[in-house]
Amino acid sequence: MEIFHAKSNTPEKDELELLMVLIEDYDNKHFELPELDALEVIKYKMEEMGMKAKDLEPLIGSKGHVSSVLSGRREITLKMAQKLKDFFRIPAEVFLHKAE
Repeated sequence: MEIFHAKSNTPEKDELELLMVLIEDYDNKHFELPELDALEVIKYKMEEMGMKAKDLEPLIGSKGHVSSVLSGRREITLKMAQKLKDFFRIPAEVFLHKAE
């Protein structure tokens, strides 16, 4: 569609921006995205990348820390979340809460 290629400061660009706001508002009102479980995300990404628990040591810490985090006995710290975010290229917010 031509509207997606609208040039700045044109009525078409204004229309595109308004449509995007309306679509986002509709989505927010009608669709709720599930919260992701941080441990499930980590385990999924590890499997996807062919990683083992020891591969997380540079990101999380010692073998014991990795084991504790992956088992849910230890919370993911802000520092760990930052490293996991950078490594997996996933928003840090994913790692900073637990799904209910």
